[in-house]
Amino acid sequence: MASIEQLAPREAATRLGADDPPRLIDVRTYGEYDIAHIRGSVHIPMSDIVERVHELDPQEPLIILCHHGIRSYRVAGWLVSKGFTDVANLARGIEGWSLQVDPTVPRY
Repeated sequence: MASIEQLAPREAATRLGADDPPRLIDVRTYGEYDIAHIRGSVHIPMSDIVERVHELDPQEPLIILCHHGIRSYRVAGWLVSKGFTDVANLARGIEGWSLQVDPTVPRY
């Protein structure tokens, strides 16, 4: 698998706050997304990514997230293998985001 950039939650927040932010893709399950999600994220569960990959632009910068960063890392690697050129993983996932960036995001 190609090397996937691992973004610390604060670095991801900085990039997402930029004038031309990357697209934030949440690959957790529907139930997990209902519990907590980052405002502005696009929900494409890992189980649906193959069928919905056409919704993503291979040239658009993407940050992929899940609960702790493991599933999103796998999805990021798969996207790179399909020709996506600017894909990063949110290290520590939404858990890290809640702890380091936005404590109003529920932890579970």
